[in-house]
Amino acid sequence: MDQKKKCKILISRITPNSEPQATIESGQYNIHYLIDNSIIYLSICEKSYPRKLAFSYLSEISHEFWNSHGQEALSNSARPFGFSSFDNFLSKTKKIYQDQRAQSNLDKLNNDLADVKKVMTKNIEDLLYRGDSLDKMSDLSSSLRNDSIKYRKHAQKINFDALLRQYAPIVGCGLFFVFLVWYMFLR
Repeated sequence: MDQKKKCKILISRITPNSEPQATIESGQYNIHYLIDNSIIYLSICEKSYPRKLAFSYLSEISHEFWNSHGQEALSNSARPFGFSSFDNFLSKTKKIYQDQRAQSNLDKLNNDLADVKKVMTKNIEDLLYRGDSLDKMSDLSSSLRNDSIKYRKHAQKINFDALLRQYAPIVGCGLFFVFLVWYMFLR
């Protein structure tokens, strides 16, 4: 009865700006609440009951309630005890969460999720490293392209200079001979 009174006080003090989920210590119990779609879900547990498991329970209850009675609950024409059909689901879910195997299963699931998180983090780091390597390769290839254009122009200049050195004396001698012929015979 004491916890029931505290729950009523808690519900009267919850505003739209309140935290969407919280735990309040109440003697040897904890009162967990979850606000979802303007509906408050409460759970009273012993202090030793894991907080994550309590919120997992409340979350499951809220999703099922919203799926089966969501729009009806928000309407102003809701009848008292109109949701008694939901009591069956509450009883089944409560039994599942009271079972100690549920806690061990949740711990095992959390450990598996932590392992998957580690693997995914390593994969993302590898991808980022590969991306960094690809960026370096892209920079190197663009630098190589620019250097090859520069060396091609330099090679063309060297080829032109070599052509001049090779044929300039012959052209020079040919022009001198033509000038000499013109000077001697055609002048």
